[in-house]
Amino acid sequence: MGVRTWIGGWPAYRQLAADPFGRGAAAKSKATSSLAPRTRTADKVVKSVCPYCAVGCGQNVYVKDEKVIQIEGDPDSPISRGRLCPKGSASLQLTTGGARRYEVLYRRPHGTEWEVLPLETAMDMIADRVLATRRDSWQWEVDGKRTRRTLGFASLGGATLDNEENYLIKKLFTALGAIQIENQARI
Repeated sequence: MGVRTWIGGWPAYRQLAADPFGRGAAAKSKATSSLAPRTRTADKVVKSVCPYCAVGCGQNVYVKDEKVIQIEGDPDSPISRGRLCPKGSASLQLTTGGARRYEVLYRRPHGTEWEVLPLETAMDMIADRVLATRRDSWQWEVDGKRTRRTLGFASLGGATLDNEENYLIKKLFTALGAIQIENQARI
């Protein structure tokens, strides 16, 4: 084996000789050359926001046959510039994960087992409890001053609610008489 053949076998030499910037053949192997992106079969791409924290990282949601097939960082997002943290990168599991539940689960007070409820029943239970709490904790006045409020419930909005959604939630809870209303909106 000659010196030229021996040096020619070095990967660094091959790259410098054929592809000095490492953008072409030097960056690919036979296995990676045959790979295709899993997003190529998507019917459409929907812009979204990561649901985990108040940063508001942009996401591209790839959809095929009305089902989410992949979620990636949105390079057009001025906030995250295409990057996602580990939780954001795993957000596909929110829509397709095997642990995702598609029914309402309810555990009665002092109960030990969960039971499945129809959505309408659960919504009626929530409305009944809000109205009962409002009725039982309503304050017309405090120390002789008119207040017309309740301290029986409060609202804490999630991090991915935008200003418009938080505006509507604020209007709802204010109309119900709540004064403890906060959100984590940053987008």
